Amino acid sequence: MDAKKYTAIDLFCGAGGLTVGLRKAGFQVLAGIENNPVAAATYRLNNRRVKLYDCDIRDLTVDQVLCDLGLERGELDLLAGCPPCQGFSTQRTRNRASSIEDERNELIFEFLRFVELALPKTIMLENVPALAKDWRTSVLKIKLIKLGYFIDEDAVQVKDAADYGVPQRRRRMLIKASRYGVIPNAAPAKRRRTVREAIESLPSAGGSGDPLHDLPETRGDKVKKIISLVPRDGGSRSDIPRRFWLECHKRIESGYRDVYGRMAWDDVAPTITGGCHNPSKGRFIHPSEDRAITLREAALLQTFPPKYKFSMQRGKESVALMIGNALPPEFIRRHANEYRKHLESVRHESA
Repeated sequence: MDAKKYTAIDLFCGAGGLTVGLRKAGFQVLAGIENNPVAAATYRLNNRRVKLYDCDIRDLTVDQVLCDLGLERGELDLLAGCPPCQGFSTQRTRNRASSIEDERNELIFEFLRFVELALPKTIMLENVPALAKDWRTSVLKIKLIKLGYFIDEDAVQVKDAADYGVPQRRRRMLIKASRYGVIPNAAPAKRRRTVREAIESLPSAGGSGDPLHDLPETRGDKVKKIISLVPRDGGSRSDIPRRFWLECHKRIESGYRDVYGRMAWDDVAPTITGGCHNPSKGRFIHPSEDRAITLREAALLQTFPPKYKFSMQRGKESVALMIGNALPPEFIRRHANEYRKHLESVRHESA
């Protein structure tokens, strides 16, 4: 273990976006936990020195993890994670019954179980905005206070990643807590990073030598025609003659206005989702080329490193889902920097 770095564990680590951000902020990520086999394979490709528990977190004892890592209770600097949030997603919460019944909503209490038994110095829990006002978050805050964590009015925040160096609109909830005081808020970036800055310099898709950038598209002639007619640099399907619209769009003219829309070069991208490779799922057409953005472009808009590897063992859909579900590393890095400074001040005060 590197004594100069602060230690972290990444629960529900997925493809590794949170781990990337933590490492860029100077943390040594000791372990990750991920139940999805493809996400676990991706995490392992990029984090070979991190101990990965590729299993259901409910089957792990905290004592086992601490023992494996040579940690005592209270010694870990940061416990971070993003419990699967599909049960709180915008689509699911439109149907209250399905949201309430989704068993993934209860995984926040697995995060709490790790907090109670590992008693890390600080915690970072990231999720969708809907969780901020859910009763589970209220329970979590009460439990954290009882465990000795400082919880103030800023402990639960909803932030737009576009304000923190991510070239994409993405509202996320962040729960911050420390046993040693209040962790300062990260300062927003002076300006927003654009789609152009993120992807314009890439070589042409299809012959770059990067599998994520070269995967071919399969589109019907009608869809190809629609894509070609959407005005460059931010145009929408509503800008094209109505006779070219799909029948489903004619029936519900006001619905899902972003589908078959283009990104704008000098603006941030829309939220990158698991459908980011499909123009029918959102504003995912390239700003100037007649195609959807590639998976590499989607990963860069999420601020993954340019050469980050993704397991292709389950195909394109699986990679798109991993990218869309990931935490933007740059968003995490900026907030984790404040955690590191906070821990440094604690270390100096106790020296």
